[in-house]
Amino acid sequence: MKPGVVTFLLLLSITSSLAQVRNIKLDEQQGDAALREPSIAINPGNPLNIVAAAMDNVYVTKDGGITWQKSRVSSSFGVDGDGTLVADGGGTFYFFHSSERSKVSALADGEKGDRIVLQRSNDGGLTWDDGLSIGLNAQKEQRRPRAVIDSKGNLTLTWTQFDSYPSNDLNCQSTVMMSASRNGSKWSDPVVVSQTPGNCSGKDSTNLGAMPAVTFDGKEFVAWAVNNKIYLDRSFDGNLWLSNDIGIMDHRGVAGFNIPGHTYANGLPVFMTDRSKTGTRGYLFLVWADQRAGKDNTNVWFSRSTNYGDNWSTPLNIGIHMKNHQYMPAMTIDQTTGFIYVAFYDRGAYDDLQTDVVLAWSTDGGNTFKNATISEAPFTPDTGVSLGDHIHISAHKGIIAPVWTRIDNGKASVWTSVIKHADLEALSSKK
Repeated sequence: MKPGVVTFLLLLSITSSLAQVRNIKLDEQQGDAALREPSIAINPGNPLNIVAAAMDNVYVTKDGGITWQKSRVSSSFGVDGDGTLVADGGGTFYFFHSSERSKVSALADGEKGDRIVLQRSNDGGLTWDDGLSIGLNAQKEQRRPRAVIDSKGNLTLTWTQFDSYPSNDLNCQSTVMMSASRNGSKWSDPVVVSQTPGNCSGKDSTNLGAMPAVTFDGKEFVAWAVNNKIYLDRSFDGNLWLSNDIGIMDHRGVAGFNIPGHTYANGLPVFMTDRSKTGTRGYLFLVWADQRAGKDNTNVWFSRSTNYGDNWSTPLNIGIHMKNHQYMPAMTIDQTTGFIYVAFYDRGAYDDLQTDVVLAWSTDGGNTFKNATISEAPFTPDTGVSLGDHIHISAHKGIIAPVWTRIDNGKASVWTSVIKHADLEALSSKK
């Protein structure tokens, strides 16, 4: 964020409800694309410090969600969505996003969003540097970055590279890319992770949803979806990767869901590993949504591997409801407890388009899940206003912070809730 950008104290919209989960409205704007694709991260060194972002809007609390400050980030490379936030143990926040076409064009580096941009904050999210360019390729487009910080503070970044986006050209290809850094300042040359070809339509036959995971002992993994299947690649030494992608799970409908009220919806995979000092340390966890039960019944599924991806458990439907649509899941692991948390949109309580936000969690490594509705009131989506392609969630030391977008009367708004794990048990229904 450049000097001169105005920051102000954001008044909270918090009300109590029977669910005992307080919802916090961070922002509201009129129009499409204004507040979609939110992300959130808790500072591991100070869990009272939480940062959320939606497009180029950033929201910061340093008192556990009681008060928030809003600002806007800017970069010489532009800010064009697909954002994701992570934070390290020293309290540095990392905001990865796509570059903006007009900004990049002005730099004469091409006519596309031809790089991933990393902006960093060392003061808890209040101010940000101008941004660092990662994966520059002036002839292609780089989209949807996802990052992880391992137990030593090293960063791994994956994203999708498109020859052109979006495109229905049969010769246009999409590939999964990866880069790594020890300190966020210098990044390795990007490498192609995927061997399975994908097109550039942005739908089921496109390489989408790539996410990295690094185990406590340094083994590296990447998972993504293409051609109605979830694939995995891995390296045990950081250098030698598999010669062929492993197809680990059927995925019926990657990004082409027909969910009434949305022009676009997806069930892209979310992939993580447990680095906690518990009995599930080293397990790999995978969450996604698909329509294997039919086009009128989308569900959120969970699977795990206890042997570094060689074998996976039978998919478990983690939602309480077995009808209508549950979709767009986001997962996190509290690395101090090993507990798993998954937030998603859920229409199972209704016969129309009303939509709740539900939190599912597991304290036994994914054997069982409990559910609680965390949105105070349902919303009805509007095809004229996009929710984007993801929501997000973060957890640390028993504090859980989901963030989501809702649509009301044609306005998009971003909401969060700061929840203590101890409070969830009184709200739960067991799955």
